Amino acid sequence: MVEHLVYTEAVGGSKPSARRSFSGLFAICAILIPFMKLPALISALLCMCGLVFLQAQNDSPVETKPEQQKKNIYVIPVKGDIDASIIYIIRRGVKEAMEAEADAVILHMDTYGGRVDITEEIFKVLNRFPKQDQLYTYIDTRAGSAGSIISAASHKIYMSPGSVIGAAAVVTGSGSELSETMNLKLTSFLKGVTRAQAERQGLRPEVFEAMIDPEIELVLDGKVISPKGSLLSLTSQEAAQTYSTPPRPLISSGTIDSLEKLVEIIGGADAVVTKIEPTGFEQVGAFIVMLSPFLLAAATLCGYIEFKTPGFGFFGITAIICALIFFFGHYVAGLSGYGFAILFVIGVLLILVELFLFPGTLLPGLAGICLIAVSLLKAMVDKYPSDPFLPTAAQLQDPLTNLGLSLALSVAGVLVLMRLLPRTPLYSKLVLSNINDATVPVHTDSFSPSIGSEGTTLTFLRPSGTADFGQGPVDVVTEGIFIETGIRVRVTEHVGIRTVVEPV
Repeated sequence: MVEHLVYTEAVGGSKPSARRSFSGLFAICAILIPFMKLPALISALLCMCGLVFLQAQNDSPVETKPEQQKKNIYVIPVKGDIDASIIYIIRRGVKEAMEAEADAVILHMDTYGGRVDITEEIFKVLNRFPKQDQLYTYIDTRAGSAGSIISAASHKIYMSPGSVIGAAAVVTGSGSELSETMNLKLTSFLKGVTRAQAERQGLRPEVFEAMIDPEIELVLDGKVISPKGSLLSLTSQEAAQTYSTPPRPLISSGTIDSLEKLVEIIGGADAVVTKIEPTGFEQVGAFIVMLSPFLLAAATLCGYIEFKTPGFGFFGITAIICALIFFFGHYVAGLSGYGFAILFVIGVLLILVELFLFPGTLLPGLAGICLIAVSLLKAMVDKYPSDPFLPTAAQLQDPLTNLGLSLALSVAGVLVLMRLLPRTPLYSKLVLSNINDATVPVHTDSFSPSIGSEGTTLTFLRPSGTADFGQGPVDVVTEGIFIETGIRVRVTEHVGIRTVVEPV
């Protein structure tokens, strides 16, 4: 009976466990430890940790299904207004269903419609489900406008008693009519993509075309189903009527009292049902994904300002927050998992190792930059469990565009800051806050300490800053190492106008 159905809920995106072992890589690392320098060893270990997390996200568990396993059915809601956020719910549901090797997916639909311009993207998501003959739509009350079009991607459509489907003409967001040319273009395109889906699933494409275009007259078995000049809408009884030879339903495969009854028909009385529930963050996720290039640029600029000023404060925290918002938005959108955020953190740690522990070694910094780039790109790739580890060129197109835009904004911002930041009162306050004696006068003479002269750092050298050699502050630079405030330094050489120092 229906009461025997087992229901679970899925709110977030679950990730499969890794199936490949990295024991071989760790064994090689153990053999090489005696021959590796410490910076290279740290880089290798952190990179392998990143690979473990990345591999764990992309590998699926190898499990053998029992012969008498209960049917696993996923229910994805398509309710309320159809907007960009519905893509994220459907994408998350389809990916989770694929990871769980679900036996069927049901779109639980109750909507007046919304934006028909996003239906093509929804079609692409639904087409990724491998068991297309087990893709269903259950219309609970209504499937208007974009909702009726989305149902064309299902293999079978079922309706509740008294429910309605249809009327999918293209209009503007305000509900007003489009210009004649634009209306013809959009209507023709929408009919084309919907017709392709209906033909693919074995449904009647002419029925969906009559819902979209009022100029189409639908006639079956000599009966006018939809006269020219009107948009087709169907009740549950009308949609289930059969026509042609052999008999085929108009659009609905049957009228069923409830979703639970449909689940029982598809999967049996002991079916396990997983309901994908909206998290409430889908709208936020859509906004964050749209702003992703600007978030990355903001994180880079704030990181640059933090690097140029002593200590750790507002700009460093802001950079971290921007990065976290970026990964959170892509996680909500069903594009990224937590593993990519961990990979990003490992990349940042490698860069910090390069800057503060082993400056000048290059290997940790380069490895960190590579991991950060990989984590950002992979976080923006729309990847499904059945996809290969390496993304395709088509999958990388949008991520590379966003990353390129963010890099361009970052470079432009850094160039502007390099010119303007030292002249701002804020920069002066940030720099002077780390000088031992804030009343030390600024040296305006052309004094240049001789090679071998010793002095004391007035600011944190990272690697440039100021030092006092007895005649006021002098701009100095190290050979890549960082030196804290108040440390004795010695002049080693003059390169052009630069005074190079080292700790005593």
